[in-house]
Amino acid sequence: MDIFDLQWIGFVITFLATLFLIGEVLVNMRGFFGLLGIGFITVYFAAYVGSSSFILMLIIYFVGLLLIIVDGKLLNDGTLATIGLASMLTSVAIAADDLTSGLYAVLGVLLGTGASFFFLKVFKRREMWTKLALKDQLTKEAGYNSMNMEYEQLVGKEGITLNDLRPVGTVKINNKDYSAVSDGQWIPKNSKVKVTQVDGTKILVEKIA
Repeated sequence: MDIFDLQWIGFVITFLATLFLIGEVLVNMRGFFGLLGIGFITVYFAAYVGSSSFILMLIIYFVGLLLIIVDGKLLNDGTLATIGLASMLTSVAIAADDLTSGLYAVLGVLLGTGASFFFLKVFKRREMWTKLALKDQLTKEAGYNSMNMEYEQLVGKEGITLNDLRPVGTVKINNKDYSAVSDGQWIPKNSKVKVTQVDGTKILVEKIA
């Protein structure tokens, strides 16, 4: 009995192929994982599809992988990665002999993709995934601050409105113009105001009686 007649063998091959190919994308293994992944997926398509469809299935699979790479390197929003994964699933499912074998192959791709993220705990990740993985913490110690320091220092300062705040307008504080917003109230031009709160670069002011 040919080993490829076993329905579950497609799961093993697609799992290993996707595990190493996605792993190569996630971590820097200098092409070693990539070669393993290419080898496994080539064996899968060679065993289950005819020579006329072999190249086509490989193209569909690797186009999907390419979309995942482009998403990780340029977009980081998951759109192309989702389309790419769907393309990979489609290729292995079509290549299978029957529905059960196709489901095994699809499951192999899904589990292989998920398992590949464990490589991040062991090997050095590629730089293109730092934004997506949110490795860096946005802390003051790291030089990040959600509130602009210049604006933060405006809390408690007094100024004057340069136009009507309805409720958004412009105020002058310390001889510098800022966009400000009142707390839902209309404040006429040339009124004295005080900064009560700053959220990022949003300045909230109230009229001084």
